[in-house]
Amino acid sequence: MQSDEGLYSAPRWRLTRWLAEPGPGVPDDIRAALIAQLHGSLPVFAAGAVNTIAVAAVIAARKPTAPFILWLVMEIVICLARLLVLASAHRRAREHRPTPTDLHLLLAVAWSASVGFGAIVSLASGDWVVAMLASLSAAAMVGGICFRNFGAPRLAGTMILLSLGPIIPGAALAGEPLFYIVYLQVPMYLAAMTAAAFRLNRMLVTTMRAERENSHRAHHDALTGLLNRAGFVEALGARLGADAERPFAVMFFDLDNFKPINDTFGHAAGDAVLKAVAGRVRRALPDGAVVARMGGDEFVALVDGLTPTWRWRWGTGSSARLPSPMSWAARCAPALAPVSALRCRRITAPRSRNCWGSPTPRSTRRSRAANRAAAWPRSRPTS
Repeated sequence: MQSDEGLYSAPRWRLTRWLAEPGPGVPDDIRAALIAQLHGSLPVFAAGAVNTIAVAAVIAARKPTAPFILWLVMEIVICLARLLVLASAHRRAREHRPTPTDLHLLLAVAWSASVGFGAIVSLASGDWVVAMLASLSAAAMVGGICFRNFGAPRLAGTMILLSLGPIIPGAALAGEPLFYIVYLQVPMYLAAMTAAAFRLNRMLVTTMRAERENSHRAHHDALTGLLNRAGFVEALGARLGADAERPFAVMFFDLDNFKPINDTFGHAAGDAVLKAVAGRVRRALPDGAVVARMGGDEFVALVDGLTPTWRWRWGTGSSARLPSPMSWAARCAPALAPVSALRCRRITAPRSRNCWGSPTPRSTRRSRAANRAAAWPRSRPTS
């Protein structure tokens, strides 16, 4: 589950790892998708940055004192730094390079602290217009913080606390008894929005798990765990769209005399044979090879980075790569004698090659008996 723009690095620092923790038992691919979601998009970030800088600038113009000028400078510096870091992260992700995730998370926390600083100095100024504007701006940012960062609920909760929490001491510094109601309002709002972030996180992770499982079912064979036809076509299409100069080979495998196993010993034995063959093919092929079951007893493999010589060796000499004939009796049914034949063909090969030999005479006799039983009429005419 990777972002369309690339893969973003996981946080490395202890504090940022704690902030970005989505919860216990979350798979690594979902964690990577949640980290990508934290980076968001530049237009969304720009809207929030413009709002906070504009509010700080208007208030600094109305009251050009040191605290408000400091707040404006903090907003400009932090927002510019976040913009540069976010743009760098997007570029590095597209180039498959490490991204500054730790710095991105720390700047997000610093920005929320700057919003809280503006709220407390505005309330302490005694100018109710300034106090109202700063407090409304801080409250407006909370919604965006919650719904943009709920992939990391601890980060969202920390940012909400730093943005709205300073309103409580600001109300105390204002000296206006009417403001004391925020002692009740702000904690309840903080608790509600933080709880909402955690609930949304659980819903998102659950949805991602379901999407992950559905994607796996759609692209993998349920019996062998290999890719299915759709998964292999997708992998082959991705390979064809990649570096055309790097050679690769496509090989097809099928099982000789597989039908008698199902007819004689049942489909459970046939399923065990297919699973065992899938395991052997995986072990026989190089690491990184894409192996798929196309249907029935047909398999196909995509092996990357092979020279023409190696393609011929893998296509025609696979019996040297595969183990000795399998004892199906131990794996399928006690009465089943050793039987199997794995046929390996290159796409352009004019003939096929048997790798594991033919069925033993005993298995052949059993197969013939099964075929005769299947051909026997279900009901005999009465005289």
